[in-house]
Order: sequence, then C-alpha cells, then structure tokens
Amino acid sequence: MRQAIAILDSGVGGLTVAKEVMRQLPQEEIVYFGDTARAPYGPRAAEEVMKFTEQVVDYLLQFRPKMIVIACNTATAIALKRIRLQVDVPVVGVIHPGVRAAIKTTKNGCIGVIGTENTIKSGAYQQALHAISPHIEVVGLACPLLVPLVERRLYHTPEARRVVAESLRPLSGIPMDCLILGCTHYPFLSPFISEVVGPKVALISSADETAREISAILFHRGQLAPPGPPPVHRFFCSGDPAMFQAIALEWLGEQIKVSPVFWQMTRLSSS
Repeated sequence: MRQAIAILDSGVGGLTVAKEVMRQLPQEEIVYFGDTARAPYGPRAAEEVMKFTEQVVDYLLQFRPKMIVIACNTATAIALKRIRLQVDVPVVGVIHPGVRAAIKTTKNGCIGVIGTENTIKSGAYQQALHAISPHIEVVGLACPLLVPLVERRLYHTPEARRVVAESLRPLSGIPMDCLILGCTHYPFLSPFISEVVGPKVALISSADETAREISAILFHRGQLAPPGPPPVHRFFCSGDPAMFQAIALEWLGEQIKVSPVFWQMTRLSSS
C-alpha cells in the first residue's frame, strides 16, 4: 500500500513545496491540508499557532502518512520540535532547508530574510544561519501584508506590486546578495520582490531544498515510492475550496479536487 507524504500550511503557501515535491518525486502521493479559514498564522499568538498545528497534524494522521512536512515557516518556527515528539514518522520543516540554500548562494555573507511577524520575532532564521556560519550578517524584516494578498489571489495585481514595494522599503541600501523568502506564500510574489531588490539579489525559496531533504530521508529509510501508476494527490482546506482550487490551478498547472473540512475545523477552533 502506497503511503502519502502529508504537507500542511496555514493556507496555499505550502503549494510551493508541494509543486517541488511533485517535480522531484513524481511517484510520491501527497495529502495536503491548507488551514485557509484560520490563515494567516503569522500575527497569531504562539500558543494559538501551536494548537492549530497540532490539530491539523492530528487530522492528517488519519491518512497514515510516512512523513509530515510543515510547509509553513511560522508553524516550523513555533511547533516543529513539539510535533516531532508527538508523532512516530519523520517531520520536516522549511527553515533549515532555506538556510542551507542561502549559505550555498551568498558570496558576501550578507543575507536578508523576510517573513511573518512570528517567524522574524522567533529569530529562527538568524539562529539557524549562525549555527552553520557564525559570521553571516542577517537582516530580518517582517512583512505581514504579503500573505493576505496571496490568500485572496491578488498576487498578480498592481495592489500587490505597491504593497511589496512598501513592505520591502526598509531593505533599501542593505548590501545583501540573497534574500530568503521566509514564508512559503512569498514565491507567489517573486516577480514583484525581484523588482524591488534588483537582479543582483538572489531570491531563496525553501521549496527546492525541502524536496531534496524529503527525498534524502525517504531514501535513507527505504521508503521512496516504487515505480507504478501516477499517484493520486488529495487536497483539503478549512476555508473556501473554490479559491484554493483556483490558486492551485494557477500554481500547479493542473486541475485538482479540493475537499472542504468546514465542520472539522469549526469544531476544532472552539476546542
């Protein structure tokens, strides 16, 4: 019986990771949960993010996945360690993969990080970068207005261009040569982010490196899916399935079926 890789996010941002997993590991089945009804996680209290992440993981465990991927930087920063203690399958976050990619990319040792309020406040990227390379200069910036643009499918609009420009203004003059997109929603806004920071600044998305880590772990455990018929992916969200489906179609380039879980998440929200 084929076991799936479970991927969770506060919303649609984790689709950036799912797309890369589908590209690098085309035989692997994915079960995805986007907690769109409660997105964004970034401005929420840490205890709330922890509770929501535990609830979504609990929901996904019914599918008996062989791995859980927390494709949300905020949830990774706050909940990864606890979730690893609670489940008996490997749990992968998205912070350390992004950090490794940035360290491989930087030439001048100055790295920018943009993320949600909780991700930046946690210092998770700064700590992870300095644990590998203590002399790296890290400049962090919270950009709380970006996730709602993506969740509302406004990432192609003039409004998005304006909000990105205003949000990134504090990075003007910083001599960084790479910028970590410390939220899985941000690759949706990459064209506008590149406009602001310029072509000499490499944008680092954790998706590619996260998929590599998933592949390495599954290979080591002898759990890579064998050749066979194309996998059947399953997608769930706690908010508007039509909006999720439209965004997924644009990002993944294929039509997917999204199952709403309104009753489940309503009950969990009040528990």
